[in-house]
Amino acid sequence: MLLDNHTLDKSVPIPLYFQLKELILSEIRNGNYESGSLIPTENELSDAFEISRTTVRQAITELVQEGWLYRIKSKGTFVSRPKISQDFIKKLESYNDQMTRLGMTPSTEVNELSVQKADEQVAKALNLSPKDKVIFLSRRRFVDGEPLVTIDTYIPHKKCAFLMNCDFTKASLYRELAARGDEFTVFQIQRLVEAVEATTSDATNLKMKKGKPVQYFASTGYNAFGVPLEYSLARYRGDRSSFEVTVFPE
Repeated sequence: MLLDNHTLDKSVPIPLYFQLKELILSEIRNGNYESGSLIPTENELSDAFEISRTTVRQAITELVQEGWLYRIKSKGTFVSRPKISQDFIKKLESYNDQMTRLGMTPSTEVNELSVQKADEQVAKALNLSPKDKVIFLSRRRFVDGEPLVTIDTYIPHKKCAFLMNCDFTKASLYRELAARGDEFTVFQIQRLVEAVEATTSDATNLKMKKGKPVQYFASTGYNAFGVPLEYSLARYRGDRSSFEVTVFPE
């Protein structure tokens, strides 16, 4: 047991469950417990540190709730795969650039690239009339071969018809827009974030269980003149994604 060389300090006011939790977390972060590996049982940890099973259970439960561990009935407690910490909420950067920066290999599958009439929701987001046409770009994006997010994007067709000639398995939408000048460059994005349950479609597209958490983003991108250029609806696997936000005082 990797934790054999560690001890808990019972002379300090720090709760024992918290000390144990931090020890296990440290071993995971240091790579001593790899993803999918089995950690010691509650009895083993209780005996090793001479603490109650209740104390052990509290530490394990919090690590499970935080996504570091997961339980399988009758088999034990295992180390979860680490979440991909993303900061796209606070910066303008392409998916490929971000994943590459994180040392991962991104790829994109285009499910549909077509022209259609804007529905009420899309027309409102892009300041169009319901009769106006939009480019519909539906993508599934992967990291290291694993599906991470599905994105449905709507772009004004009249203004951006040139995008119909792009290969979005390789091309970046923002780069293709920016290449046409400031009027087409996404300068600012407004995002709505929600936690929702995975649908049957999510289960199929993202290789996850129906009902599990999905991080849903509705984003509208504007140019420097305040004109909306794109409206995107993204659904991220909640078990594989976390998002970083920095808040500054007013």
